[in-house]
Amino acid sequence: MGTTFYQLAFDAVDAADLAEFWAHATGGKVQDGASHDDAVVVGGDFPQLVFHRVPEGKTAKNRLHFDLIASDYDNEVARLVGLGASSLNELTSGAARWSTLADPEGNEFDVIAG
Repeated sequence: MGTTFYQLAFDAVDAADLAEFWAHATGGKVQDGASHDDAVVVGGDFPQLVFHRVPEGKTAKNRLHFDLIASDYDNEVARLVGLGASSLNELTSGAARWSTLADPEGNEFDVIAG
C-alpha cells in the first residue's frame, strides 16, 4: 500500500468564489456542483484543489503557499491582480525577482519571474 498526493484543501469564506479565482489563476476548471460550502478545481499540472467553507476567517500568515512561475512576469502579476489578487510585496535578489500576492480571501502566494 502506498500514499499518493491527491489534493490540496483550503478553508474558505465562500468556496465557490475562491475556487473560481484559483481556476482562472491556474488554468483549471471548477467542477460542476460547486457551492458556497464546497467546490473543487481540476485540470492543469497540479493536484485538484478543494475548497470548504468554514465559519472563521483567516487570522495569520499561511504556513504553506503556492509558488507560481511566469515567463511573462509583469503581465502575469497584472492578470492575477485583475482577477482579484492583492499585491503585498515585490522582491529582487540577484537575478531572482518575485511578487507576493494574496488571493481574494487573503491567502498569500508568490509569482516568480521565470
